[in-house]
Amino acid sequence: MGGLYPELAGKRIRGKLDGKRVVPYKSRAQIAASEQQPPVLVWAQDPVEAFFLQIQGSGRVQLPDGKTIRLAYADHNGHPYQSIGQWLAQQNELPLAQASMQNIKAWAQQNPSRIQEMLNANPAMVFFKAESVPDSQFGPKGAYGLALLAKRAIAVDTQYVPLGAPVYLATQYPASTKPLRRLVFAQDTGAAIKGPARADFYWGFGDEAGALAGRMKQTGEMWVLWPKGAGAPTAR
Repeated sequence: MGGLYPELAGKRIRGKLDGKRVVPYKSRAQIAASEQQPPVLVWAQDPVEAFFLQIQGSGRVQLPDGKTIRLAYADHNGHPYQSIGQWLAQQNELPLAQASMQNIKAWAQQNPSRIQEMLNANPAMVFFKAESVPDSQFGPKGAYGLALLAKRAIAVDTQYVPLGAPVYLATQYPASTKPLRRLVFAQDTGAAIKGPARADFYWGFGDEAGALAGRMKQTGEMWVLWPKGAGAPTAR
């Protein structure tokens, strides 16, 4: 469609045919209320944990028999991402500055009857596919189909940062003034990663990585390292 509508160039648009019309897929609220549910890969005890798994785009699940599988990103319903942290702030439930993953989970525990209402504030829905975990040191596959390395991979907006480009990142550790400065690689994308200086830092797997990722809201600077004679960086 980018050949006819330049504003769509480089964008992925999802929809379904309804007669001769292209219409959106169902939103999160419509899927939750529907009698026709998507096929189930695993059941989660906590709907908020399942929601954050969608926000992360992939994750690992430990089954009751001790086996671990990876839920890898498969597709998306095409609806734009909306922050439930902003929804909580608009509802005067949490200050926006305190809308971390940990505080959102705590709010959900205190307000179980409003969990689905909160989740429905984000109409976007991610679908998964099951994969084995052959090496626990490697993370999920990024946009190039290559496994992400902890603290060396970021997700970016490809309208501004080319996939595969090395990027020097200068920011701080979550809720801290401790410097976080390192060379990383633009290996993935995300529905919530929009803007010229926006990135999602991959911390890795485990409780410590999850705690850091849940609090990561730092400002910072990014330098895309690009060959001098290659012209302006482009994702296309």
